[in-house]
Amino acid sequence: MRKPDFGPRTSDFRPQPSDLGFLSRWPRPEVRRPVVGLVLTLLLSGCAVGPRYAKPTTPAPPSYKEVPPDWKTAQPSDQMARGKWWEIFQDQQLNALEEQINVSNQSLKAAEAQFQQARALVRFNRAAYYPTVTAGASGAREHLSEHRPLVSASTQTNGTDLVIPVDASYEADVFGRVRHTVEAAHANAQASAADLESVRLSLHAELAFDYFEMRTLDAEEQLLLSNVTSFEKALDLTQSRYKGGVSSAVDVAQAQTQLENTRTQAIDVMVQRSQNEHAIATLIGQPAPTFTSPAAAWNSPPPDIPPGVPSELLERRPDIAAAERRVAAGNAQVGVARATYFPVFTLTGSGGFESTAITTLIQGPSGFLTAGAAAAVTAFDGGRRRAVSDQARAAYNESVANYRQTVLTAFQEVEDNLAVLRILNDEAMAQQAAVAAAEHSLELSTNRYKGGVVSYLEVTTAQSTALADERAAVDILRRRMTASISLIKALGGGWNSANLPRVRVDSHPQTATGQ
Repeated sequence: MRKPDFGPRTSDFRPQPSDLGFLSRWPRPEVRRPVVGLVLTLLLSGCAVGPRYAKPTTPAPPSYKEVPPDWKTAQPSDQMARGKWWEIFQDQQLNALEEQINVSNQSLKAAEAQFQQARALVRFNRAAYYPTVTAGASGAREHLSEHRPLVSASTQTNGTDLVIPVDASYEADVFGRVRHTVEAAHANAQASAADLESVRLSLHAELAFDYFEMRTLDAEEQLLLSNVTSFEKALDLTQSRYKGGVSSAVDVAQAQTQLENTRTQAIDVMVQRSQNEHAIATLIGQPAPTFTSPAAAWNSPPPDIPPGVPSELLERRPDIAAAERRVAAGNAQVGVARATYFPVFTLTGSGGFESTAITTLIQGPSGFLTAGAAAAVTAFDGGRRRAVSDQARAAYNESVANYRQTVLTAFQEVEDNLAVLRILNDEAMAQQAAVAAAEHSLELSTNRYKGGVVSYLEVTTAQSTALADERAAVDILRRRMTASISLIKALGGGWNSANLPRVRVDSHPQTATGQ
């Protein structure tokens, strides 16, 4: 893959004396001075150094490999998955809980505060486009020594000095140091905004994970309690047969053991269920002791999640957008490093009023005004600027590599969850067949036991197999729901890079380009 073109190397951007040599040939000095000032002013809008930014290229496959061949094409109703994507599951309690994430989650508030910090830093750097003006007032009463050297009898030894100064300084952004600094801050602020959306997406997905795991645990508990009821009836039957002399005490003990084991499993499910409930409380910003979610079993399969085309993923994932914005910031930092090879032009001015008496302070004769300009360039720094430039270039290359790795990871996550959903769909159908067979086997074993053909051990074995198969079916449903949510998260949850904040960075009064 072709590397990004940075243009000439940093060392090639050292200013040469011949660059402004035409000014030395200007015939009239009294004209040359203002022209030099005008030329320097015009440089503000045309001499910014640094590489032009271009988004790094990444490979995008034409389609996803793991999409099932019979998966339906996205319909307009599928757009529900974008934005409030959790509404696709059509669960009102989930919808209500998800809405509380944006209001009360403290991790999200912390991420929002980080974005506000980054946005304030943009304004801080943008202030360098304008002059810095300071004002004040001072007064002094001075008594001089009469025995100091070179003093005469007529020399005053007491004096008053009252000053109201106004000072202004301005660094002309001739070679784009300020502009590139603002661009880097702006790109970092956008990256922070994308990070905020990544946190938001992760929190909404985590809530959905915990919610559906809690609901499938409710379904598992419901299944176990249903089996407890069946095993109680089976124990009653065995005890009746034992009293009638048809069954042995071993049969009663086996039935009792099966019943108590199932009761234990039903109680044990509540351990993980309570943990999920507490995790949901924390996510929605409530203390765990004050939150309770009533039991409601989930038995519906997950809806289809059309993944779209792979090229859309680059715009839908906030982590990809954040990585790309950090590439842009790194590119701007290269420009900042290059600008250190060029002179810094500073304009200064000072004015105000100065007098020995307050009655004559604010008068025309008391006014003073000075103005000046200066240019400074580093002649020798022992290779410091080259090191800074090399560091900025290496940091840019690092951000490019991180961006491309983020894209590759995104494609992997989508393919992983598509594969999981496809395989678990087949596994769910096979497991339903196993459940049906186990229930039929249990029915046959129970009838054989009632007929006195077999011992209760065969019934117990059939009961254990049927219960294990039924619990496996519930677990597959839980894994399918988890994979469905993971796929939505891997696809970006409906976010789009067009939602990044648009902040003008070229707001300098003489350099605005309207980008």
